[in-house]
Amino acid sequence: MSETNRFQIEHLGAPNYKSPLQLSTVRGDHIFNFVSESDRLVFDISMDQYAHCLSTGEEPNCLEKAGPRQSIFFDPKETTAAIVTCGGLCPGINNVIRGVVMALHYFYGIKRIVGIPYGYEGLNPEMGHGFVELTPEKVKDIHQFGGTFLGSSRGGQDVSVMVDTLESNNINMLFAIGGDGTLKGVDAIGEEIKKRGASISVVGIPKTIDNDIDLIDESFGFETAFDVASPIIRDAHNEAAGAYNGISIVKLMGRDSGFIAASAALAMPVVNFVLIPEMDFQLEGELGFLGVLRKRLERKKHAVIVVAEGAGQQLFTDKNRVKDASGNVKHADIGVFLKDKIKEYFTDIPVTIKYIDPSYIVRSAPANSSDSVYCSRLAYHAVHGAMAGKTKFVACKVNNKFVYIPIKEVTKKRKKIDLESEFWFSVLQSTGQPFLLK
Repeated sequence: MSETNRFQIEHLGAPNYKSPLQLSTVRGDHIFNFVSESDRLVFDISMDQYAHCLSTGEEPNCLEKAGPRQSIFFDPKETTAAIVTCGGLCPGINNVIRGVVMALHYFYGIKRIVGIPYGYEGLNPEMGHGFVELTPEKVKDIHQFGGTFLGSSRGGQDVSVMVDTLESNNINMLFAIGGDGTLKGVDAIGEEIKKRGASISVVGIPKTIDNDIDLIDESFGFETAFDVASPIIRDAHNEAAGAYNGISIVKLMGRDSGFIAASAALAMPVVNFVLIPEMDFQLEGELGFLGVLRKRLERKKHAVIVVAEGAGQQLFTDKNRVKDASGNVKHADIGVFLKDKIKEYFTDIPVTIKYIDPSYIVRSAPANSSDSVYCSRLAYHAVHGAMAGKTKFVACKVNNKFVYIPIKEVTKKRKKIDLESEFWFSVLQSTGQPFLLK
């Protein structure tokens, strides 16, 4: 494999310990083989890329296959692991915590696992949070609940201080569960560890219900998010249809990307309009949203609008945006704004407007069955990678295969909906929303 491969994973050193896992490579019973370091999966599987590599002789960019290695870097008897959860809540966080603890304890025999309370704050001793000792008994039931067992916070702490804390507590690996900001943070921790020549593995497990982490198929919690939103949209439709010129507005999360809003509309096909951050729509004018909404009411006497929280920010006159502790722009409330503008516009006919914002209910829900499976598998693969001495990587799924990707590659930009994609076209077909809303 060429060293110029953009997806090359960093290693702490040679893996000199034998894995305690008794797989078919050892037992010969055809259960499951250890994954070889040479096992790679092609990143771009398109025919165009295949033809390009054939014609040029170039080696394609390949991803490391996730899974257990026969030789590991850390001695399980001498290893301490830590888990931290950062950023906003998301379905499935507790499932991942549980999965990491169970894999470390039962697969590899690691006896000391600590939880870092309240995000990166917990790695700053001045905050006084201390550590939480994690055992299988303590985490065995946490998957049944939403939120995070460890607590969370936004914003970073001094990287040097955090690494000091890891070193002083003899922590050998850190599993960081979070989104873009969290992943950038743990990558910075990994850089500081590298500068010090320390042997501490840092691993990211991508978490965001917005599904806006680049390159990966899907972040955990996303599927539960639009699953939980679906019955809310159904009830919003009932409200709208139950009144003459009834209008229901449902605001869902999606700061920079509209995947939840779009997917929820497809899952519950009673939605008539989906407004997302990727669209630069206007309210007024012949092709404006309000005019299109009027035509809908003239035909059907009701309408359901699903709007992502980051949609329509260009409509606000106040451009002085403040940021939260994670550095994310705090968006103006597009849901309330739309409700007010619709009310102002329809002065000639009676309308009944219902505004519903279930955002915090959605993100605090426990994971559904599909997400639960996904969370467990992500946790297992993260543990296998860390035990092999890999660092500064995320465990994720690409092209429906579990792989490891350098953190830097998934944090270069946010994933967004392509308005010319088949996915968005499906949303337009489901809603009947015109192409003009771009």
